[in-house]
Order: sequence, then structure tokens, then C-alpha cells
Amino acid sequence: MKIPCIEADLVLALIPLLESTDQEMLLHAGRAIGRICYDNRSLQEELVKVGVIPSLVRILTDYAESEPLVHVALLALYNLADLDSAKEALSMTKVAEQLVKQLRRAESHERLEIVFEVLQALAENDALKVQLVDAGVPEVLSDILLRLQGSSQAEDTCIVKAASDLIVSLLLGDGNCLRLFQLGVIHQLLDLLEKHVQSGDASVQQAALSALQSLAVPVVSKVQMLEEGVAERIEALLRSESPPVQFKLLGTLRTLADGQADAAELLGQDPLLLDRLVQWCSGSDHSGICGEANRLLASILHHNRSQEVVKAIQAAQGVKHLVSMTTSEQAALQNEALKALAIASAIDLDTLEESFKESQLVQSLHKLLRDDNTSPEVKYNSMGLLCRLLNSGDLRQEIEEDKIKDTLEQLCSHSNADVVKGAITTLQVLRGDTPH
Repeated sequence: MKIPCIEADLVLALIPLLESTDQEMLLHAGRAIGRICYDNRSLQEELVKVGVIPSLVRILTDYAESEPLVHVALLALYNLADLDSAKEALSMTKVAEQLVKQLRRAESHERLEIVFEVLQALAENDALKVQLVDAGVPEVLSDILLRLQGSSQAEDTCIVKAASDLIVSLLLGDGNCLRLFQLGVIHQLLDLLEKHVQSGDASVQQAALSALQSLAVPVVSKVQMLEEGVAERIEALLRSESPPVQFKLLGTLRTLADGQADAAELLGQDPLLLDRLVQWCSGSDHSGICGEANRLLASILHHNRSQEVVKAIQAAQGVKHLVSMTTSEQAALQNEALKALAIASAIDLDTLEESFKESQLVQSLHKLLRDDNTSPEVKYNSMGLLCRLLNSGDLRQEIEEDKIKDTLEQLCSHSNADVVKGAITTLQVLRGDTPH
């Protein structure tokens, strides 16, 4: 029957009925339109074009207490919300307020799930995202997480995951993050993780961790997280034996340390954390964990400004792993390690000197400079580190004995301008022309 209905333009004939004040008429017209247009993109686009969106929002507004009509309107929005044209039309309405109202009064899991699906689709649009936040969606999410965090029912777990996913989607600018933080969402997510870390739904863990990591990106959040002891709570969660959880937690700590000397110094002076990281750097069966542990060590060294942190990482035997990281197959990891070691050398080269000699750092750097396959950025950062090493008498001797000067002279005619600049500068430092 669907095709004859479409061919007869029945949908367009039904649209005016959505303006009726007769609830029975609205219900039947809404259901008929939904069934005919289901999975038919061109008809859905046509519906939006002839103005179905304001009619659906009006139903949600005028008949918010009518379960059947709300269900029909939400289903229709669910089917249309992926269309850009529908999002644009919805941004001109007060749909955000109505969806918040339905979230608050929803009693069934089915109703919550469909509202979450609509919200998730709308949150892809920046204008709607702002409206959803202004309408109070973060507050409702906070209430839901608080209400369901102690539950182990499968249906509640699905809702918690949906709420965590939506938190990630709603993040837009520092203001949103701060608002979510002030609502206590960070600690609610950590409470969830602490509950699920030993035995729990992996999808919930992943959703909560993604939300947590996203919230740790803005500077304003990093500061707040440090002040409220979030870093320590994340560290405590590392006792989990689940590699995906460990991986995400390490990534969250790295995000927290990025650009924040206070966070880097806090993490870099925790001997238990450093010991665990060093274990993972060498002994993890999970390559992702090993890589993320190395990256966190590098980030701590890169962003800290304290001799105590350099000494602590050296004492934990973490330096040799960062030297190994300079020879990674991934240029991004090589650069992270090279920059971290250069900063650490500027802070306290005396502490690092023996480790550098034992791990043959000078020889590794020379190999990187000689290798035609080494990226220009890695070559440049290798020379930046070499300049720091020249401040040590023993390491300078190694650099001279390894005939790195000859390689640097060859790099002065390299095709990349930055490499040429780095080679000239390093040669000047090597000859004693420029203090470094």
C-alpha cells in the first residue's frame, strides 16, 4: 500500500491535518505520514520543505502531556533529524526546550532512548548545540547520571552510555565544559568508572572515558580538574586490568598534562604512577598501552618545569624508554620524545647524562640524521636535542667522536629549509660560536 499512497501524493494531502486541534485527527495523520515516509529520504526532504517541522514542534509544545501524540512527534523527529534541512528548520524553533521537558518527564527507557537519539542527531549542528545547552540539557544529563549510577540493570546501563555519549557531543567551547564541571558531571563520570572498573559494561566505560577525556581538553577544565583532585582519582582507576580502560585513562592524563606545568609536575612526582608507566613501557602485551605510557612519560617531561620531575623519571628508569621512543616508526612519537628530552636536558642535563650514555642516545640521533627516510621535522628536533647535549663535556666528546659534524655539514644543503637552519645552528654550537 505504501507505493500507491506515495504516487497519489497522499503525504502532501495529510500535512494540513497536522494543524488540526482534534487530537485523534493529529494522531492518525501523524502515524500515516510516519509510516509512508519511513526510510524514504526524498519524501522526508519534501516534508521538511513544506513545513512539517514547526507542526511537529507545535505538537510537542501543545500536547506535552499526551503520550501517544508525543510518541508520534518524537518518532517523526527521529526519522528527520539526520537531514541538514531538518536541523536548520529545527534551529528556528524552540525544540530544545520541548526535548528537555520530555527528558525530565520520561518514565520509560524507550522514551528516554528516543529522546537521546534525537538529541544526539541535533547536537551535530552548532546552532542547535548552543540551544540544547541553554535549554538545560547538561543539567538533565547530570541528574540522570546521578540517579542511575548505582544501577546494574541493562536498560539503565544503556541510558548511562547514551548520556555519556551526549556529553561528548555537547562540548563546544570552554563555557560548556565549565558548566558541565560545575554541575559535578566529571565526578559523576568518575563514580561510574569506579563502579564499573572491575566488572562492568565495557561500552559504558568507553563512553564515560570519552566524555572524561573530552572534558579535559579546555585549559579552564584542566585547572578545575587539578584543583578538585581529578588527576588522583584517574590515577587510582589505573588499577583496572582492562587494556581499553587503561589506554583511555592514560590518554586522559596526557590530555590533562598537555600545556599544564602544574599537572605535569603533579603526575611526574608520583612514584607509583611512574613505576606503573615504566612497567607498561617495556612489559605490556598491549601495544597501544605501551605506546600511550611512553607518550604520557614524554608529555610529563615536555610540559613540566621542575628538576624534581626530571630526577623522579630518571629514578624510575623512564629515560631509556624515551630514548627508544626516538627511534619509533611513527614520526609523531619520535617528535614527542625528542622535544621532551630536549626540555628535560635544558632543565637538568647532569641528572640525565649517564642514562643518555648508557642508552646510546648520541648514536641514535646520528642515525636519524643520516637516514634519508627520517622526516625533516624529526631531523630538526634531533638537532635541537643535540644542541642541548653539547652542554655536557662527555656527550660533546661522543658527538665529536661519532663524526656528527660531517653529517651536519651535508645537511646544510638539504632540500628542507628548517633542516638547513637546524644544521647551521648545531654546527655553530658545536664550534662554540653560539652559547646554547
